[in-house]
Amino acid sequence: MNILKEAKTFETISTELLVVGVTKHREQMQNWTSFSSFYGESLDMWVSAGDVSTELKKLTKLPFVKEHANLKRILFVGLDERKNLTEGDVRAAFGLVGKELRALKVKEYSIWLESFTTETISVTDVAFLAGEGIGLGYYSIPHYKTTSNEVDKRIEAVHLVTTAGDLDEVVAGFEVGVIYADAVNEARSLINLPPNLLTATDLANYAESLASEYNFEVEILGKAQLEELGMGGILSVNQGSYEEPRLITLKYKATDDFENPIGLVGKGVTYDTGGYSLKPKDSMVGMKGDMGGAAAVLGAMKIIGELRPNKNVVAVIGSTDNMVSDTAFKPDDVITTYSGKTVEVLNTDAEGRLVLADATTYAKQQGAASLIDVATLTGGVITALGMDKTGALSNDDEFFAAFMEAAGETDEFVWRMPLTESDKKRIRKSDVADLNNSPGRDGHMIFGGGFVGEFVGETPWIHLDIAGTSDAVAAHDLGPKGGTGVMVRTLANFVQRLGEEK
Repeated sequence: MNILKEAKTFETISTELLVVGVTKHREQMQNWTSFSSFYGESLDMWVSAGDVSTELKKLTKLPFVKEHANLKRILFVGLDERKNLTEGDVRAAFGLVGKELRALKVKEYSIWLESFTTETISVTDVAFLAGEGIGLGYYSIPHYKTTSNEVDKRIEAVHLVTTAGDLDEVVAGFEVGVIYADAVNEARSLINLPPNLLTATDLANYAESLASEYNFEVEILGKAQLEELGMGGILSVNQGSYEEPRLITLKYKATDDFENPIGLVGKGVTYDTGGYSLKPKDSMVGMKGDMGGAAAVLGAMKIIGELRPNKNVVAVIGSTDNMVSDTAFKPDDVITTYSGKTVEVLNTDAEGRLVLADATTYAKQQGAASLIDVATLTGGVITALGMDKTGALSNDDEFFAAFMEAAGETDEFVWRMPLTESDKKRIRKSDVADLNNSPGRDGHMIFGGGFVGEFVGETPWIHLDIAGTSDAVAAHDLGPKGGTGVMVRTLANFVQRLGEEK
């Protein structure tokens, strides 16, 4: 995509479509008088009458009929009260613009950046939000239909129309926004892949392609190596499958000594039947997305590879499916994890925490000085928080507070849940093992994440349960139904912020 920086007057714009923000109080908008004069005297009358809506995120498409103009149409984006406008509002509005651009099949478009600015949202901020929001909204789910009316809808050129700010910085902001969107969209596509097309081996192959593209150090451990290491958590979940498991490790080395890397750990269960604790048929549909945590980590690593922050990162993903067969693990089994801790299996559908136990232990062994694990772990987080909130646990207030600042900037909602000594006692309650993997349905999200916490020790740690937020049941401002790529942007933003602290 060709990104063009321009400092042109409206009279010299040549474009298929110009995107313009419009607020209730247009007198507060920079250069609105010039623009309304350029468009024609009817514009202000149409806005006042509501024919061009200023309601937040409402789009109005109008042709440009001025004689000899090299401009086909204008897409007005309602922004409501300028003083109330947030970056989240602007991102979401641009998401809807992305959807409209796809529907219109435009090949190139322009954005009047100043029309979206406020006292707190600069032109460079708008450029970033436009690149990110439009890219997210433009995404569509890959499909396998033999007949389709789909055509090549790639955007070939974007014109950033502005007379404010440093033009190089503005373009860079847009480009970073595009990088964020592209990474999220790749994560979405991984989540949306059918399970017969995304096995643990396929996920490992994707990780290797990232490593090749961005010069990451990569290690892929297969079943024989996991057996040699004694990774009983991953191996027990894999027992019922003919597809071999993989433990995937990527290292981004910002410094030669690889000092104090942050560990990003993802659950990569490519399909979850529940094992012998079999899911009902309706609950099993969609379990191709049980590797959403792995997708989040891989998406974040793509952004990290593009932007090269000054922070070392080790990413570890445990990947397998959870199937039923005569060799599958069973309730009442006792397994030994990589850490040496034993676990009484009370529920084979509580498998993700077993995978994370080994992956987290391995990340620590690889030098992780802090840890964030991401997983579609429990239905309990949906019961507690709904579909739109990621649940979190942490053992370190300062570490979590810094993470929440990053989440606030990306507008991804995270809510911390308590993990008490009473909860830990229930996780450790077993007559035959050190831990049990399913203390009960009450507090299920806390027990699931708290189980992973048993393998963390004193390392600063955050657990993110994305079971609700990883999949959208309907289209939304920033994309279609299906995989959302949640936490890709927040993880990458957090790593960038850590790098800036050095």
